Amino acid sequence: MSSAKEKKAAYFEKFVSVFEKHSRVLIVQCDNIGSAHMQKIRKQLRGRATVLMGKNTMMRKAIRNNIERNPKWLGLLPVIVGNIGLVFTEGDLGEVRDVLTALRVPAGAKIGIIAPQDVLIPKGQTTLEPTKTSFLQALNIASKINKGTIEILQDVKLIKAGDKVGTSEAQLLQMLDIRPFTYGLTVLAVYDNGAVYSSEVLDLKDSDLLARFAAGVANVAALSLGVGAASLAAFPHAVLNAYKNVQAVSVGTDYTFKQVAKLKELLANPEALRAAQQQQQQQQQVKEAPKKEEAKKETKKEEPKKEEKEESDDMGFDLFG
Repeated sequence: MSSAKEKKAAYFEKFVSVFEKHSRVLIVQCDNIGSAHMQKIRKQLRGRATVLMGKNTMMRKAIRNNIERNPKWLGLLPVIVGNIGLVFTEGDLGEVRDVLTALRVPAGAKIGIIAPQDVLIPKGQTTLEPTKTSFLQALNIASKINKGTIEILQDVKLIKAGDKVGTSEAQLLQMLDIRPFTYGLTVLAVYDNGAVYSSEVLDLKDSDLLARFAAGVANVAALSLGVGAASLAAFPHAVLNAYKNVQAVSVGTDYTFKQVAKLKELLANPEALRAAQQQQQQQQQVKEAPKKEEAKKETKKEEPKKEEKEESDDMGFDLFG
């Protein structure tokens, strides 16, 4: 049997060797997870990620002892709080998170645990015997006896998120065979090459990033135009605004140039302008026609077809005719 000192030394060595091989880490919460469940998680992550558990004090000490060689690890210290573990990977963080989410298992409400979510008892018929009516009354749950069993008359919020599960609540959920909670490794934060950020970042898609980037560019352009400072973001808008000013001057004076000549001709001839507007509307209608046809086809597909009257089994002959 190895001594406690040797075990600690082996843990520190394993921690450093695993951390030096991976640049990405998921910081996960490990509440209410049994050994069998943890073995299943390790098995599913084999080849994708490495799960490392341990006391927080040992994790912090392993990081501090290697700060000089790996200063980026310092960012992990603030998030090593509570019952947490580390999942090291070089793969896609989102995929690893999805595997962890899929491995959550349902569990009953044990006495004294903190409820991670609200627990609702749905109204309707139950399998409880009439002798349990007084038990429900003690919990202020309206019920009646119907066909030899108890029927709950309305939905009841039995437990609120963040409250401790009491003895009566746990017994009722057990009698109703309701397992309201799910347990597994919950991703709290992400470490990526020295940067630590919230797990919500893993839910962002490419479209979300592009939308935020476009919004940032729009803000820079608006600020540049507002203060009169030149920037690449504001350049297209500045050129367009300048063109509009030149165009307005040309329309209001006798000065003309190639790009505005057609516009001035249309303004000088109302009939030609009206014809151009009608032509533009027709072109727009032609473009939208295929979309309207597809919409009509989709509507026809969704409409239930009227059933045709089936011929009777007498093959069209009236036996009583």
